[in-house]
Amino acid sequence: MIISTVPAITLNLQHHSSNPHSNSNDPYLRRNVISLLLKNRRSPKHVQSIHGHAIKTGTSQDPFVAFELLRQYCKLNSIDHATKLFYYTQNPNVYLYTSLIDGFVSFGSYTDAINLFGQMVRGHILADSYVVTAVLKACVLQRALGSGREVHGLVFKYGLSLDRSIALKLVELYGKCGVLEDAWKVFDEMPERDVVASTVMMGSCFDCGMVEEAIGVFNEMRSRDTVCWTLMIDGLVRNGEFNRGLEMFREMQVKGVRPNEVSFVCVLSACSQLGALELGRWIHAYLGKCNIEVNWFVAGALINMYSRCGDIDEAQVLFDGVKVKDVSTYNSMIGGLAMHGKSIEAVELFREMLTQRVRPNGITFVGVLNACSHGGLVDLGCEIFQSMKRVHGIEPAVEHYGCLVDILGRVGRLEEAFDFILRMGGQADDKMLCSVLSACKIHRNIEIGEKVANLLSEHSGIDSGSFIMLSNFYASLGRWNNAAEVREKMEKRGMIKEPGCSSIEVNNAIHEFLSGDLRHPERKKIYKKLEELNYLAKLEGYSPATDVALHDIDDEQKELALAVHSERLAICYGLISTRPFAILRVGKNLRICADCHAMIKLIAKITRRKIVVRDRNRFHHFENGDCSCNDYW
Repeated sequence: MIISTVPAITLNLQHHSSNPHSNSNDPYLRRNVISLLLKNRRSPKHVQSIHGHAIKTGTSQDPFVAFELLRQYCKLNSIDHATKLFYYTQNPNVYLYTSLIDGFVSFGSYTDAINLFGQMVRGHILADSYVVTAVLKACVLQRALGSGREVHGLVFKYGLSLDRSIALKLVELYGKCGVLEDAWKVFDEMPERDVVASTVMMGSCFDCGMVEEAIGVFNEMRSRDTVCWTLMIDGLVRNGEFNRGLEMFREMQVKGVRPNEVSFVCVLSACSQLGALELGRWIHAYLGKCNIEVNWFVAGALINMYSRCGDIDEAQVLFDGVKVKDVSTYNSMIGGLAMHGKSIEAVELFREMLTQRVRPNGITFVGVLNACSHGGLVDLGCEIFQSMKRVHGIEPAVEHYGCLVDILGRVGRLEEAFDFILRMGGQADDKMLCSVLSACKIHRNIEIGEKVANLLSEHSGIDSGSFIMLSNFYASLGRWNNAAEVREKMEKRGMIKEPGCSSIEVNNAIHEFLSGDLRHPERKKIYKKLEELNYLAKLEGYSPATDVALHDIDDEQKELALAVHSERLAICYGLISTRPFAILRVGKNLRICADCHAMIKLIAKITRRKIVVRDRNRFHHFENGDCSCNDYW
């Protein structure tokens, strides 16, 4: 809050002159020091040297010199020296406050920035639009709604309510904090609402999940620039409207608006989510036509797109061709290899990253730990987890603990996984509990499974997916009453089961299927192909695993329910719609069931096709009756 204070910092400045104010207003000395600063600002040490010279010459208290010194320290991220300089300066003016607040924001010390503004207000120093904009930026990044409201109140006191930059930051603040009504109020009171103002308001609508309202603002704009179109695409993609995001990109092209690298990254993200490989390839080629450089930012998006769309080989080629690789480039490739079950390759790339002195971050460890989980590399996974804090100084977060629990659970070390969860106490989230519960179901460990189920049923943050996992666990034990109770709890909370949905890209169009779907115009041909494959699969020895159909119905009904799962319908459509031997790539929003896994292995063998299926957890590459996961998923 703004009423807080910034603690004073002990100063260790050397060589103070006996009278530091003696030459503080000498214009020649001032120009000399500022000239030295502008010419020698390569590192904090250079600035410190000039700072010492200013103290010796008695110009360190000159407001212009102090401002330039502080500004240079902040530019070089030497925030400690900047803060010491600020507190050494007597009677700092609004410009010094603004510069240090900006420095805190750039350094990520948002709370310090807000507190320093509070100190300025209590010191009765009149704020201007620059310092108010700076502190509002800190409030936006910190999501500090309460402090932001206090600043908004001061805006009226200072007579700055009509300032455009302040209004824009207030709209952004209220949008980021989910208070869209207040964002609209500030927006409506703006005297001029140009493309920038409308773009900020549009972003606030997207931040609050109000997609239609954002589109309404977009449609009312008289002129639209590249930034506006890009934000529109990004907002749609962030809110799960992937197809609409792609449509907006096409409309952007029709209108003759030139996309920038951020536009491409946003649309590549949509392709990644949809599994639209052919469209992603076209966009990759279109990058060259727009003279967009494939730097680390764009390369990461392309690697992620190829990985998530099922072409890990192309992702590897692209990665190898990137000259300057940063942590995000490595993260994209490590995560892609992990998803495709190439666990050893992912770990080797992690080691190469360390050899190249690229410092890993939390995302890196999520990727490499997932690789260990998918590959059953238990000891290696535990070793990498332990190295996070000990070697790299990274405090493990919930997602890292979740990876470790998953590693232990998958190999059947359920007692260790459960003990780990108990030691975490309330930090264990529902996804972690579901991971262990799934492992208990696979390894038939009813004792620990029931303990985990009890913890999960009492968990406050449980979502619909976790409820379904809990229900399925009880159903796998034949405890239909318990399963029904769980589903009844779901209904009382207004939750619905996410339906299984699979998609396949054919001729640059995405075709989606639900379980037992009858909406597709080619449904007769699809079901005819499905019937044919079921017959041929049974000749190969296929027997439906009716135990995975977790409903209290007879075996014949279970067999029928399994036969029309969405991924099978998508594969059948691919078989009738593509040339012989073409690779089929299917995406599914849920985890593939064991029966479909067994069936698709046979379909790949019968049709002599390679079939790549991306489910919620990973990729499965089916070929010649085998799967890349080696039945370990």
